[in-house]
Amino acid sequence: MFDVAALTSIADYLVICTGRSDRQVQAIAQAIDAHMREQGHRPGAIEGMNRGQWVLMDYTDVIIHIFYKPVREFYDLERLWEHAPRVQLPEPLRTQALGFSSETAAL
Repeated sequence: MFDVAALTSIADYLVICTGRSDRQVQAIAQAIDAHMREQGHRPGAIEGMNRGQWVLMDYTDVIIHIFYKPVREFYDLERLWEHAPRVQLPEPLRTQALGFSSETAAL
């Protein structure tokens, strides 16, 4: 997650994550949307859900990008935002994200 508040007016935070298939990208987006709605947050827009290659979810102050792995590598948004400070996820999300990275690295 990147803190982009000082670099742009579009959002305060930018989240980038990866799915291993188009179906997994869609499932991640659906789970995020369900959780956010439970918390009372509705998206301004969700784009790309049908294809599942790159889903963009706009929650005003937080923009979430969920990529199918080859698409994430192609667009390399981390490079575009390399000057933005990275924000560590709180536990248990941090451990879960690291566990997922380890699992996908083995594939």
